[in-house]
Amino acid sequence: MVDNQRNLTKKIRILDLGLQAYPEAWKLQTEIHQQLIEEKRSGIAFSSHTLILCEHPHVFTLGKSGQAEHLLQPLDKMDEIQAEFHQINRGGDITYHGPGQLVAYPILDLEKLFTDVHKYVRSLEAVVIKVLADYKIEAERIDGLTGVWLDRNTSKPRKICAIGVHLSRWVSLHGLAFNINTNLDYFKYIVPCGINPVEKPVTSLHRELGYEVSLEEVKSKFIHHFLNTFELHI
Repeated sequence: MVDNQRNLTKKIRILDLGLQAYPEAWKLQTEIHQQLIEEKRSGIAFSSHTLILCEHPHVFTLGKSGQAEHLLQPLDKMDEIQAEFHQINRGGDITYHGPGQLVAYPILDLEKLFTDVHKYVRSLEAVVIKVLADYKIEAERIDGLTGVWLDRNTSKPRKICAIGVHLSRWVSLHGLAFNINTNLDYFKYIVPCGINPVEKPVTSLHRELGYEVSLEEVKSKFIHHFLNTFELHI
């Protein structure tokens, strides 16, 4: 019985939404997030963790600790670049989501895994680092800067994955944006994560490898490493 209960606390369902507008994905996230919290409050048996995978149409999101001036495109001119803007409750500054980018929203009850927010963020970084290793790309962390970076010790380290999370009653919300075949031109409309893009530019798997990568292939690798890193099962 004990082993069976432990097994249930390690169960996760994966929802692949494909290309999904940001408000719809946000609505689904919050519904699942609130459901997990309600289970905890009411003493209802744990259902499962959830991992949402998707792409978004062009959108900029600003975290609660971000600075509005890091959006360089006027709000009344968003239509000119076919983009939206949303201010949200995750940590971090402004970031961009768009087609060709793998966005992952883990909704995990960390009380079933570990109650350590720093370990959680480092674990998300580890998943992306392992995926990149599958493509023979060495990626690292930079102390004090959340996310995944290439060429950390050079004069121009490059960021390939941004991370911003929020926790309520140890249930996670938001997640990461991993640039695969992303149109990097859209990053010129923001100061990505509040970091000077001239000193620390943004990159993508496409740019690093020199060819377009199958997003489905990356998803498969991401899921594999995510399950292993967090010791979860479907």
